[in-house]
Amino acid sequence: MPDLDALTAIIELEASALGLVLVRVKWFKGDEPALQVMAERPETRQLVIEDCVALSRRISERFDELDPIEEAYRLEVSSPGIDRPLTRLSDFTDWTGHEARIVVNEAVDGRMQLRGDLVGVEGDTIAINDRKHGRIDFAFSNIATAKLLLTDRLIASTAPVKSDGADEIEQDETTEDFEEDV
Repeated sequence: MPDLDALTAIIELEASALGLVLVRVKWFKGDEPALQVMAERPETRQLVIEDCVALSRRISERFDELDPIEEAYRLEVSSPGIDRPLTRLSDFTDWTGHEARIVVNEAVDGRMQLRGDLVGVEGDTIAINDRKHGRIDFAFSNIATAKLLLTDRLIASTAPVKSDGADEIEQDETTEDFEEDV
């Protein structure tokens, strides 16, 4: 497995140069290993296709120079999406009020999986409000994985900042011909 800390440092420089913030770098093993890179624009928390292309090219060019991964792999550059992973302490503050699923390394109140609305962060302690168990506090360092859950509330709060062209419908000649034949 490649050194993810070293790869993250390289990728973070390339993302920063484009005005992007790195959300996650993850290595997937398997028949076709993949390096997944998630990033976003800090002002919009979105990543458009042009950003993905630009970051992918920068990473590829830099990796061609440094050759930090010995085996063949696929590079995947994407937005974190609406049900995004929560990877930074600031994510738990930014998404306060939204529901998340958290898997911990060491049991919290006898549980390895936690689910509830994010309440906030104090120092490096995160609090969630679980519907069944009430408030649960746990250390950020105890998190194995965490992600937002897709809810109506999350959908409503993440409506696109930029929706230029969303209402425009383009028709090509084949569509017009089809409509006339119907």
